[in-house]
Amino acid sequence: MKQSESIAETFNRLPEMLERDPSLVHRGRMLDIDCLFGSVEQAFHVAIRAGRITDVAPAPVLMRPWTFAYRATPEAWSAYWQPMPAAGWHDLLALTKRGAATLEGDIKPFMIHLQYFKDLLALPRTGGAR
Repeated sequence: MKQSESIAETFNRLPEMLERDPSLVHRGRMLDIDCLFGSVEQAFHVAIRAGRITDVAPAPVLMRPWTFAYRATPEAWSAYWQPMPAAGWHDLLALTKRGAATLEGDIKPFMIHLQYFKDLLALPRTGGAR
């Protein structure tokens, strides 16, 4: 399986991984947002309502808005999702600092709920079990 296919599969599994973490769902209970996550090769529209992922759709979807986008290279996601990522590959903001990821759009909701997004996007490290 190609690395990009594996990353796409992982993003499609995020909703089920999130459901196995009720404390993370609870932490995001005040969050309703549409965002764009994924790799630079394939992004996904992700709808979050009350802390739960209600929809994941491959982008682009014509006329579907998003508030912010967080995209990284396939290599960055692979390194980030290691059980014990190396320094500089362990954190979403570290990935942007090293140029392996981009954060664009209205980043205020991302920053307000930063720990939620960090924990959400780190779920593949353990398959959703924390």
